[in-house]
Amino acid sequence: MSVTIEKPDRKNPTWYTRQPHKRSNRERTAWLFMRGSGVLLVVLIFGHLYFNLMTGSGIHQVDWGFVAGKLANPFWQVWDILLLWLALLHGANGMRTIVNDYVAREGVARGLRIAIFATAGVLIVLGTWVVFGFSPCDDPSLAASWQQYCK
Repeated sequence: MSVTIEKPDRKNPTWYTRQPHKRSNRERTAWLFMRGSGVLLVVLIFGHLYFNLMTGSGIHQVDWGFVAGKLANPFWQVWDILLLWLALLHGANGMRTIVNDYVAREGVARGLRIAIFATAGVLIVLGTWVVFGFSPCDDPSLAASWQQYCK
């Protein structure tokens, strides 16, 4: 008994009603962004894990004071902002690719893409506000155990 699988008819697909997009520089740029941001994210994530968990007293040092002290340092602010922005944009672009590949109706696909990037935008704004707006060193009533981080 043999099974024959017919060659798909690319000119007349029955399961896919939306026309494929023309190749553009935007798709190439998105593809390059995914590769570049992925490499940079690996460095940022492993650096984040190393400095938070492997240095000092390890996991036991991570508390509110430790995070407050890190966010008082401009180097760690930039590190965390890069990590936040790249992770959200990388994830949103990946979701956009999935929507483009699997959602057949153009109106639904457009709505999903808008929702994906609106959500990423809101999270980027809120995360940036937390990183740059967080200033625990201004409060003199905070515990002296972590004031060493504030300069």
